[in-house]
Amino acid sequence: MIEIFRAKSGAENDIAEALRRRKGAVNEKINKIAADIMADVRENGYAAVEKYSLQLDGAAPREIGREELEAAMERCDPKLVAAMKRSAENIRAYQEQLLPKTKIWETEAGTLGQIVRGLTRVGIYVPGGAAAYPSSVLMNAVPARVAGVEEIIMVTPPTKNLNDAVMAAALIAGVDRVIAVGGAQAVAALTYGAGFIPRVDKLVGPGNAYVAAAKRLAFGELDIDMVAGPSEVLVIADESANPVYAAADMLSQAEHDPLAAAVLVTDSEKTAEAVAAELKRQTDYLERSETIESSLRDYGAIIICEDMAAAVQMANDVAPEHLEILTAKPEELLPLIKNAGAIFVGENSPEPLGDYMAGPSHVLPTSGTARFFSPLSVDSFLKKTSLINYKRNALEAIHEDIILFAESEGLTAHANSIKVRFEK
Repeated sequence: MIEIFRAKSGAENDIAEALRRRKGAVNEKINKIAADIMADVRENGYAAVEKYSLQLDGAAPREIGREELEAAMERCDPKLVAAMKRSAENIRAYQEQLLPKTKIWETEAGTLGQIVRGLTRVGIYVPGGAAAYPSSVLMNAVPARVAGVEEIIMVTPPTKNLNDAVMAAALIAGVDRVIAVGGAQAVAALTYGAGFIPRVDKLVGPGNAYVAAAKRLAFGELDIDMVAGPSEVLVIADESANPVYAAADMLSQAEHDPLAAAVLVTDSEKTAEAVAAELKRQTDYLERSETIESSLRDYGAIIICEDMAAAVQMANDVAPEHLEILTAKPEELLPLIKNAGAIFVGENSPEPLGDYMAGPSHVLPTSGTARFFSPLSVDSFLKKTSLINYKRNALEAIHEDIILFAESEGLTAHANSIKVRFEK
């Protein structure tokens, strides 16, 4: 079900490359369909959105009112509602700690600073049908609320089985409007504006391949969070690691999708073999065993390294979405980790803790992009404006330098803008 490799066999490089390739090249057929939908909506507005919604989802877009959201919450398990409220509060508290503030300071030359404001309007895409993730509503909407976004619009496909927990999560997170519309047509509507569906400044949230393709095409007209690939976890473990925990945490990602990846990197042959045995034992009683077996076969691996330094290097090369450190002294490895979306330190910090309750958003960079991308956070919903307010004598003191720069670049109008202020 899962193979054990030794480092320096070349297999570890193949595995790292396979993880980066999982999202693969853009399917040209899907990309073409998404491009056609985007162009149609841009040209024909709401009529095109309604056409695709009826054709693909069997229902026209509609606004979901507060009474309907409250009724959905009433139908939810009260214990789940309470858990979602606790999660939202943890997310809010975490994001408030990260919130940048406007900063203005005085210098001899005048006033400088940076003005920090929330975006005006943000869209959140929430998948429908079989995939229903109320946690993703919270992880996207609560940071936006903390950032001071003026209006949060949630869209989700207008299927008959609109998920009650998703609707309840929208209420808990403080979403302003919920609109039943999905697919690439929802992305297009939020990009250009269509009828009662407003244009937004940024679009976040996961979706199917058509949604992902449309988000790529929309970028530039609006901002997006990221185009996420399949989920992944890499576990660094030594001989002290509990193989039951390590295997369970790997399986928590493998159950997502046949393209999900679960990798164990260890310096202990004993740990490698024990975790492999646990993976098989636990998979046998889990509901999504077929998905897990496919994921572990194609994108799972256990790699035995010479030492922990080599294990850390492997982790940095992979740059995983989720990284767990299950070692005797996990805090000692923490400063060595350069590339990871989220780091889970010690056996009491399993990856699902981050998915639901800890506070940091579970919207994380995947497929090696943690080398240069960051998790979704309050900062994702802010815009920053530079402030410059110079005194005349300060401008005069440097005006010749500015003129030199401008003329060296052939920008005589730039130079003139300064010259006219100091002509005798």
